[in-house]
Order: sequence, then structure tokens, then C-alpha cells
Amino acid sequence: MKYIFREEPAPNIEDLKKMASNKLDATSRLLAVEELGKWKSRQSIDILWQLMMNDLVYSVKNEAFLRLQAFGEDVRLPKKKKGNLINQIESKIEKIVKSIDGPISYSDFLKLFQEKQPEAFDVYKHDKEIRFDTWLKNIINNFTTEIKVKIDFSK
Repeated sequence: MKYIFREEPAPNIEDLKKMASNKLDATSRLLAVEELGKWKSRQSIDILWQLMMNDLVYSVKNEAFLRLQAFGEDVRLPKKKKGNLINQIESKIEKIVKSIDGPISYSDFLKLFQEKQPEAFDVYKHDKEIRFDTWLKNIINNFTTEIKVKIDFSK
């Protein structure tokens, strides 16, 4: 894929920095990568390197890699992390489930998960994509019977 870019700083570089550092919205970071990839400047390159090396969402890492590569940077795409992207994610989800008083629908649980663990929710929603619901339900189903009763997966 060929990218077209200008060799000057983006006029909205401060906005792009904010978008790139928004840990609660991988879509925003992807949009920032796309825009930064149009402007070959030291600032754009530094932000793209930061995203490629440190972002937890692999699609963000990959897009940053591709843009840096198009700029002629000597880059190697980091391997996709295996296992849990967020330390102790099961414990964090279990804590949310245990905080629920009474029955709750799965959609309400998703809202609660997003509210209490926004970064983890965003990372896994983007990483798992269409497998997200299955992944989350499997984690919840691995908890004790007492906890499982609280979430109604049929709603």
C-alpha cells in the first residue's frame, strides 16, 4: 500500500497528540495514526513510534508500524502479545460481577464493565472484535455458580 504524505508538521498536531494518547478509545488512536501518517515530521514520527511500541491494541501498533515504514523508518513490528493484555483481567471482571446487587442483564453488565474498567473494556473490545462477547461470557462462566446467577445472558 502506498501512502501519500507531506514532509511538514500537521497543523493540528496538538489535537492528534491528544487523540493518540486517549487510552479509552482505540478508534480515536487509529484515526490519529491515519492522520499522523499523512505528515512526515519529527513529532508525527515520535508519536507513531510511541504507539507502535506501547499500545495494547494490536491494530493500533500495526497501523503505526505501517505508517513508520512508509516514512522510511527502520522499524520492526512487535509481536502480538499472547495471553492477557491487561494483568489480572479475570480478577477485575470478577470484582465487577461481585459488586452487582441482584440480577442484571448482560447488556447492563457491559455498561458497568465499560464504566468501571474503561481501558480494559476498550482494549479487549478492539482486540477480540466479534469474539468479545464469547470471551467475556467464558470468563464469567468460569466463576463460581453463586456469581453466574447474577448475569442473565439471554437479555
